[in-house]
Amino acid sequence: MALNNSQYDTIIRSYEQKQLHNRNILDKRYETAYAKLPELKKIHQAISELSVKQARKLLEGDDNALQELKAQIKTLSNQGKYLLASGGFPADYLEPVYDCADCKDTGYIDNKKCHCFQKAVIDMLYTQSNLKHILQEENFDTFTFSYYSANHVDPKTGSSSLANMQKAYMTARDFVDTFGREFRNLFLYGDTGVGKTFLSNCIAKELIDKSHSVIYLSSFELFDTLAKSKFGKDEAANQMNEHIFDCDLLIIDDLGTELTNSFTVSQLFLCLNERLLRRKSTIISTNLSLESLVDIYSERTFSRITSNYTMLKLTGDDIRIKKKLMKREGN
Repeated sequence: MALNNSQYDTIIRSYEQKQLHNRNILDKRYETAYAKLPELKKIHQAISELSVKQARKLLEGDDNALQELKAQIKTLSNQGKYLLASGGFPADYLEPVYDCADCKDTGYIDNKKCHCFQKAVIDMLYTQSNLKHILQEENFDTFTFSYYSANHVDPKTGSSSLANMQKAYMTARDFVDTFGREFRNLFLYGDTGVGKTFLSNCIAKELIDKSHSVIYLSSFELFDTLAKSKFGKDEAANQMNEHIFDCDLLIIDDLGTELTNSFTVSQLFLCLNERLLRRKSTIISTNLSLESLVDIYSERTFSRITSNYTMLKLTGDDIRIKKKLMKREGN
């Protein structure tokens, strides 16, 4: 899941369109201000003329004249600001307009991709995958507790499937509400079909809608990408590798369904540890028990997870089977 040349060009064109759109906004603002305040235009013209003179004096090395010109420009600039305010315009009315002030709508900061570019990449990849469609169906608005029973009690914990999901739901809501202010991670575990992926999707949609970068990968996709990046000269995998470590939220779904070996065990630790160091949130879902988790992925990985993640166990019957049965009964 990485950009090809055509997709990259599309994103670059979107930045060019943003720049053009925002320049047009600024041009119209100047027209409006000048129409109401003709004197303001004269002040700006005088500043432009003095700026040219300043550049010449700078080349000539005339420091005294340069300082005098700077003082004149500052005085005129203050007059312009006062005039603009007296006309009822905001102080920043004639400042450059940007969708992203950090990179000034270029997509890059010091030759490195801006966070807005990273999000544009992820959004494009998801728009062209089926995740956008899934999130329209699986989100907090479509969530229901009706599939969870107060009578289905976990013998190990004594908690019902309904109580477990209510706790997980409130934790997920709080995770979204505090995202960006509090650094948190979630570990969702339990039997197949109890709503772990659905709950992850609820969180993903909320954060994507709030302009956070979210990457959702099955465990197989995660380790496949990491392997291609490490062992092969795969530029697409290298790009995706960068996003895996740096996106705002990484969701690893169905941990344990991949073919586990020494590579996957070591890479999981490195991935989780690197994101902890960067303080980038991660959500992991798995059908594995905690005992199986430590047996498969080592005690140090288990320790990283249990000490840095909120552990949420979901229980109950397979919801997918319940839905099929309900559909049959409805027919």
